[in-house]
Amino acid sequence: MDSTLINIVSLALLFIGMLGTFLPVLPGLLLSICGLLIFKFGTENEMPMMYVWVFALLTIVSTVLNYVIPAKTNKKYGGTRYGSIGSFIGTILGLFFFPPFGFFFGMLIGVFVGELLHDISDRKKAFNSMKGAFIGFVYGTGFSFMVGLAMFLVVGYYIFF
Repeated sequence: MDSTLINIVSLALLFIGMLGTFLPVLPGLLLSICGLLIFKFGTENEMPMMYVWVFALLTIVSTVLNYVIPAKTNKKYGGTRYGSIGSFIGTILGLFFFPPFGFFFGMLIGVFVGELLHDISDRKKAFNSMKGAFIGFVYGTGFSFMVGLAMFLVVGYYIFF
């Protein structure tokens, strides 16, 4: 396959992977790491293997953090298990009823409703739990996006310089 075509495919996968870090219908960093691997092994380039190992490790860390951070921040802001279950259900329902950003609003509404089901009289706690879920989402998504952007910039550097 032509080296130019491989470069285009790699950059496209890396770009779509960056979009996937905050759009749940795309596999995010999985696409980015595929673009990195296609570039590394599909072209004659000077990119050290160390980049592949570092980005693979960061992808694994990001995957774990995307589950841990929202739960920790939700709990830090007073959330309960009901809010976590509501978050999951709201995310799934939001994907179907309000695409493409329904997952985000569904998650927040799910946390709020879940916390109200736990204690209907404590709206302040429900709002705080929702705030914690939002902060966790922003941290996890931000970290994933930065890893995807770093992959994109490294491959872009080796293509253009």
